[in-house]
Amino acid sequence: MSEWDVLVVGAGPTGLTVANVLGQAGVSVLVVERNPTTTDEPKAVSIDEESLRLLQSIDLYEDMLRVLLPGTGTRYFGIGGALLGAARGPAPPRYGHPIKSELDQPEFERALAAGLERFPNVSLRFETEVAELSHDAEAVRVTFTTGETVTAAYVVGCDGGRSTVRKLMGVRMLGSSAQEPWIVLDTRNDPHNVRFAMHHGDPRRPHVIIPGRDGRCRYEFLLLPGEAPDAMLSLHSLRQLLAPYRHLEPDDIVRVKVYTFHALVAERWRDDRVFIAGDAAHMMPPFAGQGLNSGLRDAHNLSWKLAQVLDGVAGPGLLDTYQLERRAHAEAMIQMSVKLGKIVMTRSQSRAVVRDAFFRSVGQWGPIRRYVDEMRYKPAPRYRAGLLIGNDPELAGKMLPQPKVLLLDGRAHLLDDALGHGWAVLALSDGKRDPFATLGDPVWADIGARRLAIHACEHWPRPQPGVTAAVDAEDVLVRDLWPHGNRFILVRPDRYVAGAFTPGQESAIALELRRQLDSTHQSSPHQAAAQQVAESVAT
Repeated sequence: MSEWDVLVVGAGPTGLTVANVLGQAGVSVLVVERNPTTTDEPKAVSIDEESLRLLQSIDLYEDMLRVLLPGTGTRYFGIGGALLGAARGPAPPRYGHPIKSELDQPEFERALAAGLERFPNVSLRFETEVAELSHDAEAVRVTFTTGETVTAAYVVGCDGGRSTVRKLMGVRMLGSSAQEPWIVLDTRNDPHNVRFAMHHGDPRRPHVIIPGRDGRCRYEFLLLPGEAPDAMLSLHSLRQLLAPYRHLEPDDIVRVKVYTFHALVAERWRDDRVFIAGDAAHMMPPFAGQGLNSGLRDAHNLSWKLAQVLDGVAGPGLLDTYQLERRAHAEAMIQMSVKLGKIVMTRSQSRAVVRDAFFRSVGQWGPIRRYVDEMRYKPAPRYRAGLLIGNDPELAGKMLPQPKVLLLDGRAHLLDDALGHGWAVLALSDGKRDPFATLGDPVWADIGARRLAIHACEHWPRPQPGVTAAVDAEDVLVRDLWPHGNRFILVRPDRYVAGAFTPGQESAIALELRRQLDSTHQSSPHQAAAQQVAESVAT
């Protein structure tokens, strides 16, 4: 018997999110961090709508509003400061939250760590560093640098780009590192009061300005050939760089460093019972603001699957889908970040001239304008392989949209508040009969799937036992999920669509779901623990 279900190495955003998801599920978790506290460095400054949806799912979104500047955008400038494009995302947002918001990472990590205090099954230990890992068929034995040892059923390494866990796994990072160093300067008392980041593609010196809340601001400047990093970090040089924007006093500097950006992916993300996530598994340039967000996607994808396996709902084969699903999307984010850097941050005068001329000529054309304004260049959350059921190419693998819906209390809620935390089956209702009356396979009860009846806006539902009713007030779900007739929509705990099927296809879909989960439902002590945690949080 292991002392812990899961040992998380690293108390950064990825590791703390893993622990919050697992803690909510009743899984026992030990988080260890080599440093004495969460970070005091404002490394990441941007969070996207998928990550905010994840925070909503672990009941921390409202708490995070005090550390976020929500609903910001990005403006791209060319030669001479000419505006090339402005991006803010679609309105209304497709997944329930703004596509881009600014954050302060130290405050963000502290809020995630405070969230763990809700769970008696989760423990957080600082100044604890991993030295050795060994595992057998039942557990992982972890030895710390102090000589102490613990055992866990699974280990998740979220310990950054220089990951000890990855090194102990013997895993290499594949890819490349940029040869161009950048100064990254975080300041306070900044005069910028706009709600958008500014990417200045001036080939003389590309730079980025990202205002935050409460007078915080991030500046990034490309170092030019021949400039010595140490000299450029002097107060005199920093003042020269910032002269067009502000005066800089020594006390205004929160952090200043020289970075060389990476585009790297680990060759594998799993070694039996040991996994890596976040920067331990992939690193990317900052130009798309996706480093932290990609780590949070890893955390969500892996954590709910670990919880299902530990609860006996699924077999360990489900964990094979973690890298299968996440790696391709992480690589797409890296490629987008690299391309944005080459286009927007180019030092080539001729390339910048062509870029600016292109945006001037097509910038008013509808499709190109929407492509930039709505940030459609960002890879969509979509899985092409993994835990997908059936052969529905239209919906399977897509993230479910999250509009506002009306519940029986008469108030508007975001859809996920009606879906709950686990599996769900959605059906379109005409308001006259139970749309789930034909759904009879026991697998839906085995996985604990909530039944959610979606009503068109002209229908007001009647209460039905065992069914949650929601009115699609914005007609988003009716339009997107049921354009070609009635069918059931199977939604995973991470809000991705596992598949869609008609009543006549239920038996085949249920059989395929059982095969992929590789387990029949078993009673588990974790389910009772999860209920106790939920009750303690509620009180």
